[in-house]
Amino acid sequence: MSDVTTAAGPPSRLGRDLRAAILVGVGLGVVILASLFFIRELFIAVVAVSVAVATSELAGALRRGGGIQVALVPALVGGQAMLWLALPFGTTGVLAAAAVTVLVCLLWRMPGGPDGYLRDISASLFTVVYVPFFAAFAGMLVIPQDGTGRVLSWMLCVVASDVGGYTAGVLAGRHPMAPTISPKKSWEGFGGSLLGGMIAGGLCVAQLLHGHWWLGALFGALVVVVATSGDLIESLVKRDLGIKDMGTLLPGHGGLMDRMDSLLPTAMVSWLLLSVFVPVGQWRGWR
Repeated sequence: MSDVTTAAGPPSRLGRDLRAAILVGVGLGVVILASLFFIRELFIAVVAVSVAVATSELAGALRRGGGIQVALVPALVGGQAMLWLALPFGTTGVLAAAAVTVLVCLLWRMPGGPDGYLRDISASLFTVVYVPFFAAFAGMLVIPQDGTGRVLSWMLCVVASDVGGYTAGVLAGRHPMAPTISPKKSWEGFGGSLLGGMIAGGLCVAQLLHGHWWLGALFGALVVVVATSGDLIESLVKRDLGIKDMGTLLPGHGGLMDRMDSLLPTAMVSWLLLSVFVPVGQWRGWR
């Protein structure tokens, strides 16, 4: 989630208010944990609100930076449908809602005429897939009996990746990973992310889901690769649009979309991997 993976020195040189960033991050974590441990359906509501905000931020950034008109109403309505239909219908509900949303986006833009149609539609479909479609897999993670453990495994691996990358980058970052995309990312920081993600994955899968620790370590490593890719993808979008942040909602973080860039694709990958590594029927209850 963070672009800070180099030896950067004092916090003021990092380009962020680190104290505010930590406070906001902790606050978001508390809200998510509370929704998971009290009424898991509330987790879907938290994701739904986050998706609506992030979708609006991404559409606004595309409009400001590139004059691109996203079909925002279909993206917002369809995004909510994907999330809430995941609860009773699983992948069938998500895919059906996604297909209808794509069709409505294609039709929604038609009255605007052919000028920029392909550009606007491409951006609309990118928005629909990257935000609500990927987020729907977070909703499907929480559905099984061991859903709380699955969600925690996903999120803790992403957090460990972020913390490990930040720490290793600040202490030892020397070799830029993608200087033209995200100059603050280093290979040393990526190594720290891998270490943190693999440790978190091994512990979470073994202790929360009662799976094999080595599968958990592999899970953590793959989550780190996808999380880093998510960071780079959003950095590419922002550089193309000539903007620093997607929004200003969160002090020290930018917009909510700036915090969800790695969480969104990793939700999809986590659901796929955990479905294979730790089948739902394998769960034996909390120790």
